[in-house]
Amino acid sequence: MEIPETGILSKKDFGVAFKWGTATAAFQVEGAVAEHGRGASIWDTFTRQKGKIKDGHHAEIACDFYNNYEADLELVAELGFKEFRFSLSWSRILPDGTGKINEKGIDFYNRIIDKCIALDIEPWITLYHWDLPQALEDRGGWKNREIIKWFSEYVSICADAFGGKVRNWIILNEPMAVAGLGYTTGMHAPGKKGLFNFLPVVHHLALCQAEGGRIVRDMVPDAYIGTALSCSHVQPFTQSVRDIRAARRADAIMNRLFMEPCLGMGYPVDAFPFLKGISKFMLEGDEEKLAFDFDFIGLQNYFRVIVKHSYFAPVLWLEEVSARKRNVPLTAMGWEVAPDGMYEILKQFSQYPNIREIIISENGAAFDDVLKNGEVQDHKRIQFFEEYLANILKAKNEGVKIGGYLAWSLLDNFEWAEGYGPRFGLVYVNYENQERIIKDSGKWFAKFLKE
Repeated sequence: MEIPETGILSKKDFGVAFKWGTATAAFQVEGAVAEHGRGASIWDTFTRQKGKIKDGHHAEIACDFYNNYEADLELVAELGFKEFRFSLSWSRILPDGTGKINEKGIDFYNRIIDKCIALDIEPWITLYHWDLPQALEDRGGWKNREIIKWFSEYVSICADAFGGKVRNWIILNEPMAVAGLGYTTGMHAPGKKGLFNFLPVVHHLALCQAEGGRIVRDMVPDAYIGTALSCSHVQPFTQSVRDIRAARRADAIMNRLFMEPCLGMGYPVDAFPFLKGISKFMLEGDEEKLAFDFDFIGLQNYFRVIVKHSYFAPVLWLEEVSARKRNVPLTAMGWEVAPDGMYEILKQFSQYPNIREIIISENGAAFDDVLKNGEVQDHKRIQFFEEYLANILKAKNEGVKIGGYLAWSLLDNFEWAEGYGPRFGLVYVNYENQERIIKDSGKWFAKFLKE
């Protein structure tokens, strides 16, 4: 069939320097979890626990990117992208989290980098995308302050191994998800539950976010360094005082918690006094160590959030008004399609004077894709990209410093606790035989970027 039309948007509207890319994450695509010296991660352990992953899915094979990376990177080039973001598996490089380096892991990522360069694609490394070595979780994981030392060792090894070829570095991916879903609600690995975990984990993540930046700055000449934060425009359900306060608390947790410490502003205790409790985990000098002057902030946006006051949620005192209850357009994840929310959160972040540049480091949507006659006609996803990109362009034209866009994701993949049900890819993956089929949305991007 014909390549779908690209609507009223044009690549040239964003400027010649604007970066266009796509992204993956190691645990979601690599597979090969026990090959060539890789150690176990917390997600390996978590997926083996009954009832943790929908339909009992696991990522032992995933998209088998480990063995298919060359062909998959050729798809990146075929789609017209010039930037490719991927994460490093900490336990593939350091099977025990610290100590002896697995040279076969280093070799694997060097092959990915070399293939990118051969295809004229800029590699973007994400140092931590949720897959902590299980050996470190056994020693307390992100709750143990020793993780600052462990993480520093890991970052130093990666900077030394890849810094000569890679300029673009993302330190952490969505640290709020690690603290909230991994250590508070238990919905993600390592599956810890309890509000008492939240504050120390947040503090150690924030310290590592800055320390990782400093290490890469010291070791990689001319590095372009950022961190990737999941952010959502938050609105109160009504204009009541209580709902407005609830929205301020939600915004503090979702959008300000990891942004403001690295800007030297401290934690947002003004909107969420519970965060004052972090002081018991702070040592002398920590306030200064939280700050780092990032070259860019990776902003990851998928939906907006509507909240109201609730007496049944101690500490936060709020609840989300779900998109389904509001009868708005949804993705297959149950998330609201809210392109104007992208515009609003970009405008909100533009109010921080010390953010040098914003990169949209993830944005995309899962829909109920159907493979029919060798094609996937995912026109809802095309509409999603058109509308979100239009709002990004609107913000850019109003002066927001936006330097690039990385579509999530290149491939359908293992979607964490949701297993293989939700499909986010521009490329359809048949998990039974690892066949790749470019969806209409991928063809749309190819035409858009060619123009």
